[in-house]
Amino acid sequence: MKGDSSWRTLRPPRGRPERGSPWTHLIVVLVLVLCADVATAWAGLPQEVSFASLDGTPIKAWVFQPEVPARGTVVALHGCGGLYATLGSRTGQINARHQAMADMLVGEGYAVVFPDSLKPRGVSRLCLQKISERSIDQTARRSDALAALNWVAAQPWASASRIALLGWSHGGSAVLAATDARQSDVAAQAVRSRVAMAFYPGCSAARKSGYQPNARLVLLLGALDDWTAPGPCIELGRSVGAEVHVYPESHHDFDNPLGAVKHLPDVPNGTRPGQGVHAGPNARAREQAYARVRELLLAAFD
Repeated sequence: MKGDSSWRTLRPPRGRPERGSPWTHLIVVLVLVLCADVATAWAGLPQEVSFASLDGTPIKAWVFQPEVPARGTVVALHGCGGLYATLGSRTGQINARHQAMADMLVGEGYAVVFPDSLKPRGVSRLCLQKISERSIDQTARRSDALAALNWVAAQPWASASRIALLGWSHGGSAVLAATDARQSDVAAQAVRSRVAMAFYPGCSAARKSGYQPNARLVLLLGALDDWTAPGPCIELGRSVGAEVHVYPESHHDFDNPLGAVKHLPDVPNGTRPGQGVHAGPNARAREQAYARVRELLLAAFD
């Protein structure tokens, strides 16, 4: 305001800024911000690695690492749609849901490993196949997850005692499969996850088979999910003492950062076979679930 000495236009001084001047501090801040942006961009670039599944299948995986030594590692298991985007500018790249989780976790200082269970077995998607007709079942997913835990534990940048499992849908069911203490390969596994987090898994099979977790189990569910209904998971959580979160007004895929809730008529599975399912984001539920993931990892790796 004219005549008010508290409102002034800050102009750069002529010549070299003096040490301790406002412009010196401003330049330092700008440099630090630019450096942080560059570091974040590079941290988001994945490295391709490979290892053998416990069933012998050669598995390709993508590894995201922070710039500083990782506070821990999350093995993240994709759903029936696989790891990659199939539409738009991201086609063939890590899809938006997985990329968003990787960005969040790397930003918190964690490494993230995404094993691909489909393409190495000649499959691109499972979502449009009936569960009874799928060539890739939870036995295969369990073999991949356990092999991924072993691979992480052998890396010089990782700690075998600071690994977590996380998965979505079919991959959430794989989290259950890979932590089922009743399975002989799980029982024989030397490397275990500290916490197992499953976004909207299918829980019916685990509930009926007498599943017993070998790690702290956390289930993150959508109240309106008509693809993998929350009811069986709520019952499973109650029977094994798991932590269960049911997010209101949320469908399958509620943590996706892109798109809108859509009806998918071609999906043959779900609570109403033959009528399709619904899937899509709920921003509030996503932020709440992400916050809980951060809290769980802090507690697990403290």
